[in-house]
Amino acid sequence: MLLVKGKVFSGSGEGARFIEIPWVKKQIAEKLGFIPHFGTLNIKLTEGIANVKLLKKAKAIEILPAEGFCRGRCFNACFMNTLKCAIVIPEVENYPEDILEVIAAINLREKFKLKNGDVVDVQIMR
Repeated sequence: MLLVKGKVFSGSGEGARFIEIPWVKKQIAEKLGFIPHFGTLNIKLTEGIANVKLLKKAKAIEILPAEGFCRGRCFNACFMNTLKCAIVIPEVENYPEDILEVIAAINLREKFKLKNGDVVDVQIMR
């Protein structure tokens, strides 16, 4: 298990648009075992960036793209030691290594009353 910590921030909405695509939602449900809530929780890492770099070589759960889309690599995870979730690493050129996108079956911001700047932790399963 790899531990990372970081600060919540608002993204561009790109992750939310991707998660809502029917073939993406279907693959997440089949491969990760839950229907993802609309959107992703964006985290700018403050600790554990080296752990995320290790994931590049780890076997991932892959979201296979339709033509014109990028592939996503997913890993099962646990949010704040309490909630099953997953991280998604988009295979996009120049995607920042210090950014994590977290998906779950519920809205993490609402459940944990999170606002931008709050520090959270994620345990990533390899």
